Amino acid sequence: MAELNLDGIAARLESLEETILHRLLDRAQWRVNDAAYLSGASGFPGAEPRSLFELRLRSQEEMDSKFGRFCVPEERPFNKNLPKPSRTVNLPDTGVRLKDYDAVNLTEPLLNSYMLILPKICPAGDDGQYGSSVEHDVYAVQAIARRLHYGAIYVAESKFRQDAEGYKKLVEARDRDGLMEKLTRKDVEKKILERVKTKVRSLQANVNKSIRNTVRYEPIIVYYKDFIIPLTKHGEIVYLFNRVGND
Repeated sequence: MAELNLDGIAARLESLEETILHRLLDRAQWRVNDAAYLSGASGFPGAEPRSLFELRLRSQEEMDSKFGRFCVPEERPFNKNLPKPSRTVNLPDTGVRLKDYDAVNLTEPLLNSYMLILPKICPAGDDGQYGSSVEHDVYAVQAIARRLHYGAIYVAESKFRQDAEGYKKLVEARDRDGLMEKLTRKDVEKKILERVKTKVRSLQANVNKSIRNTVRYEPIIVYYKDFIIPLTKHGEIVYLFNRVGND
């Protein structure tokens, strides 16, 4: 099936990569705005002790859940106890072999890493534009989450089918190091980093710097190298440990 062809998966991941870069560059048009991430400082009277960002993300996911977004394997929510879908969602067989899609949920470490990259891509300080800041934060973290989970789930399933017996032995032995070595493709990772560098440069090549902030490519490369790529592989291992049909 098309969803499990590694070339097709790679093309889809590259498309998601472009969305992430656009989202990060758009968020960088506002300052860091630390106040938007302070618990209990959302500005909503009587609101629970969450930050403005947390409330904005929760509100977005409540709407998304009603529309059925989280019925899709790679769309994993950041929040729990969301409303059930208000519409019937019928999906074709994607080839994913999980009883519970949330068995592979990478949102918590994603949020932690996102808060670390913000001050590296956004101008320092406070411009008071908290609403715009958290709106673009939500767009960014959802795009990153989609890419992480798509890569973790579909790449793992595709590779498993190429060598089912080899992966089964490593899973049965709970050999994380062996799985990591088998899943890793250094040549592919190098190409991803080179491509991200080129795209960050090209996306900003002709911007009017008097009205738009530009971002150095280095922190985004580091973000991919130290977070997105390794966490995707961690998600692949989690997928394989939870895959239905390993026994």
